[in-house]
Amino acid sequence: MKEDGRPMAGEQVQFAIIAGSGFAALGGDAPARELVTRFGMPSSPLRQLEFGAHRVFVLARHGEAHDIAPHRINYRANLAALAMAGTESVIALNTVGVIRARAAPGQLAVPDQLIDHTWGRDHSIFDGESATLQHIDFTSPFSENLRGALLAAAARAGIDCHDGGVYAVTQGPRLETRAEVDRHERDGADYLGMTLMPEAAIARELGLQYACLSLIVNFAAGRGEKAIHEDIEASTLSARMQAMRVLKAFFRADHPGR
Repeated sequence: MKEDGRPMAGEQVQFAIIAGSGFAALGGDAPARELVTRFGMPSSPLRQLEFGAHRVFVLARHGEAHDIAPHRINYRANLAALAMAGTESVIALNTVGVIRARAAPGQLAVPDQLIDHTWGRDHSIFDGESATLQHIDFTSPFSENLRGALLAAAARAGIDCHDGGVYAVTQGPRLETRAEVDRHERDGADYLGMTLMPEAAIARELGLQYACLSLIVNFAAGRGEKAIHEDIEASTLSARMQAMRVLKAFFRADHPGR
């Protein structure tokens, strides 16, 4: 690997997918690796799927039974397990609500910024016991190389994918009030979700390349004409199918993520 995290010529990167809501069964019955980290057990075993010539680890963020709430996920163990397995680049799949009308449920986005509104989670590996303290640079929270590769894969797959935008991370598991959505819009947020942090920051602390492919499944509170859960039910399948097409196109590239 080069100093900026990119592979040397001819070197294949070990990728992992952190699968969110709607993707708990992505790993299926593929071969599993059970790992125990210094932070405890991850949400699920690491299952290894084949995308073309790539063997990709899949970790179910909410557990394979989808029973772990966003604020109870052991994000540190999840990322540490991927690092232990040799992962270098992580594609995070997250479902989000959209605030602004330029995007709509059923579409995809690759955010380029985030605002963290979570609390009470283990936000860092630097806890005074597990690692030497570092103050990571988080100016740009996502790998631009990986973001660009996801957007290029979407273009090759013929998928309309929004480039950029601010993902505001809320505590959950409840959804937001109309007034909270108004506040997030004033803060500059485009999307609302519950799982991007501290996942993105811990990936940076561990030296992993990280980018988010967001599945837009509903309008945020007060922004749509349908009830939110009706919106989610109507839009999730379409967004999930498009995300799978993007992933397949991504791993068909000669050198994905470079």
